[in-house]
Amino acid sequence: MDMEFTWAWIALALAMFPATMGVVNLFLVRPPRGTPVEGTLVSILIPARNEAANIAACLDAALASRGVAVEVVVMDDGSTDETAAIVTAYAARDPRVRLEAAPPLPAGWTGKVHACARLAEAARGTHFLFIDADVRLAPEAAASMAGHAARTGTAMVTGVPKQLIGSLGEALTVPMINFLLFCYLPGGGRAFTRRSGMAAACGQLMLVERAAYLAAGGHEGVKGVMHDALALSRRMREHGLATEVVEGAGLATCRMYSDFGQSWAGFIKNAREGMATPVGLPIWTVMLAGAHLWPFFFLPRSAALLALALGFALRAAVTLRVREPWWTIPLHPLTVAVALAIQWTALVRGLLGKPAGWKGRAYEPV
Repeated sequence: MDMEFTWAWIALALAMFPATMGVVNLFLVRPPRGTPVEGTLVSILIPARNEAANIAACLDAALASRGVAVEVVVMDDGSTDETAAIVTAYAARDPRVRLEAAPPLPAGWTGKVHACARLAEAARGTHFLFIDADVRLAPEAAASMAGHAARTGTAMVTGVPKQLIGSLGEALTVPMINFLLFCYLPGGGRAFTRRSGMAAACGQLMLVERAAYLAAGGHEGVKGVMHDALALSRRMREHGLATEVVEGAGLATCRMYSDFGQSWAGFIKNAREGMATPVGLPIWTVMLAGAHLWPFFFLPRSAALLALALGFALRAAVTLRVREPWWTIPLHPLTVAVALAIQWTALVRGLLGKPAGWKGRAYEPV
């Protein structure tokens, strides 16, 4: 048996793992279901730093919520553009809107986490729905998420919005969010996977029940992180609280970035709290490259062909399920390669002590 034959079959085995998990998770992860209980008030909480281009459309969508009472609180986090003026105009027209100003950033905090903590203090609701300024909520999103939390007794309900992708740079980066969630996370973040290491969350769309949030220490307990949603979901599970990922494509839309440069910088800032660790990243590299890149080197062996077919079929299934553009599917191997490049760059930067940065702020590695 020659080495190429052996490696081709190893690649196929590595491809079978995400294929099996992906099929299971595509079945498990479903849209939220349920009706909010009487007296529910969802506080839609938006941290905003220089979001003049986004905030009006975000508010329009949030204020169109139906099926549950809402308030909308925007935390202006040191904006130097017209963000505050736009929100002030909305607040003058609609009493459900409030503008708050974030105090100076304390030592040991990252900016968004601090803004979210202050938003929670200002909120009056029974549930907090944290969203980003580039998220556009569907009218039933707040009600269905709060209803799902009530029906299932889940402390956190979160999902990945439908990702709007308009450039090649976004296509090479953004689709890995859902691909990793469906194909490499056991249980897809559902509540029955109670272990904190199997928790997942998306900060673009994250609803938490007020009492549970406070019991877990809220954002105060994760104040130094960049990926606050993941850290908060893990912390809530550590406190015995249920967290659950639901299908988010019908709940909201989001265009995270506009080009490759923004995408690269945005994903690097969170990488150190995910895959980019000295122990974890070599394992992730074998799993991802082995399944989706190595088979190209062993063509035309049948095992390599089957491994690639599985990878593309899996990517197509996830892409269609989460409603991302079909034309991103043929880019899948490049997307995997770029994801690994981002992770290795983040790891090297961290080992060299280079700070992570976002929106004009720099943070030392944690």
